[in-house]
Amino acid sequence: MIKPSLKILVPLLVAAIAAMFLLRECSTQVRDNTRGFNPGNGDTINVAIEYSPLSLYRYDDTLGGFNYDMLRMVLAREGMKLKFYPVASLDWALDGLENGKFDIVVADIPVTSGFKEKYRFTEPVHLDRQILVSNDTTVHSQLDLARKTVYVPSGSPAADRLRNLSHEIGDTIYVVEDSGYGAEQLFMLTAAGEIPLAVVNRATAVRLAADYPDTDISTPISFTQFQSWVMSRDSTARADSIDAAITRFKNTQEYRTLLRRYGIGE
Repeated sequence: MIKPSLKILVPLLVAAIAAMFLLRECSTQVRDNTRGFNPGNGDTINVAIEYSPLSLYRYDDTLGGFNYDMLRMVLAREGMKLKFYPVASLDWALDGLENGKFDIVVADIPVTSGFKEKYRFTEPVHLDRQILVSNDTTVHSQLDLARKTVYVPSGSPAADRLRNLSHEIGDTIYVVEDSGYGAEQLFMLTAAGEIPLAVVNRATAVRLAADYPDTDISTPISFTQFQSWVMSRDSTARADSIDAAITRFKNTQEYRTLLRRYGIGE
């Protein structure tokens, strides 16, 4: 795991403190297989949600985030109960999904063929694409990634995209799957010069770039992709119900307003 210097420790500490408040507001953090996990019973849907500018964050005394707001709005219309568990590690959240701790994992996860073999994706909730976050002045295009090291969160499908891109450009791209940091933290580490390159979703990068205007986010890594929430392949009936609820919600003015509020699709 990356060991950041003092200039990046302060914003990372702020993010960590914010995450602690979120954990207290939403639920108890799950730290291992036996402690700290108090799932909702019966018809309650247990949701692991990534702490990030797009999924879940805290501003003033309010919780927000596109995925957080949309999931609450979708399921409230259907009379479904929710319990949130904010997480920083996508890899860990997906393990919890496979172990039956969570019903849904909500994060910046594009729909890819590799992930579709492992998980059940919901009806897409919006469109996005993966982009390069760069602090390396020698990188101006995908071709310039030859023999470069790029960081992604552990478990992210961006790792598979970079390996495919390596074949496309005919040279090696060194991919580091970091288990200690999520997309927001990797963006901040890149902006501070602690690491040279990272890949995150564009919507997340755009929101963070407002505070780090010198960071380059102009190089796309993927085409526009469907972004969905993730469920177990075994949860057919519940997944069908949630898919139908998402489809109905996407036909409402509330959904269009939510997209505009978070600048998605711009």
